[in-house]
Amino acid sequence: MAFPTKLLNEGEHVVVSTRTHPKALIGPVLVLLLLVVGIIVLSRYTDSTVMGAIVGAASVGIVFWWVLRPFVDWLTTTYTFTNRRFIKRSGFIAKEGRTIPLNRISGVDFEIGVIDRIFGCGTLVVSDASTDGSVELSDIPDVEKVQLQVSHELHRLAGGDRRDDGA
Repeated sequence: MAFPTKLLNEGEHVVVSTRTHPKALIGPVLVLLLLVVGIIVLSRYTDSTVMGAIVGAASVGIVFWWVLRPFVDWLTTTYTFTNRRFIKRSGFIAKEGRTIPLNRISGVDFEIGVIDRIFGCGTLVVSDASTDGSVELSDIPDVEKVQLQVSHELHRLAGGDRRDDGA
């Protein structure tokens, strides 16, 4: 996904931009499947219009809260590292964002659990020198590659991108 260039400062470019791995949508898909199966089973055992209206209203609420909301959250949340800052943006109508200048980031670590390993994702932990401490970005695809790219950019920013690497 492309980060809007209108939100970048002069001389700034995107190093890596990503969103949560699609595995985050497994729960909402399962809820939708269970809901459809439940409606089909219930419709076979009852022909009540009142029961149908109640089930229909409850189903709409369930779809909005446990299916559409997580999907829109997944679709509208992005994590972007530029050569100057980290940007987390989310929201469809009401937007929110967090920016951390790269020179304030003190570390970028990753954690990969067993299930994450199967899906090829993991948790990226961005530590900064603020009172907020660190930001955990769960289910980041190719987390090791992202961590390597960000670490390289931090190293370059710290002046360690010399040909001889200071040795």
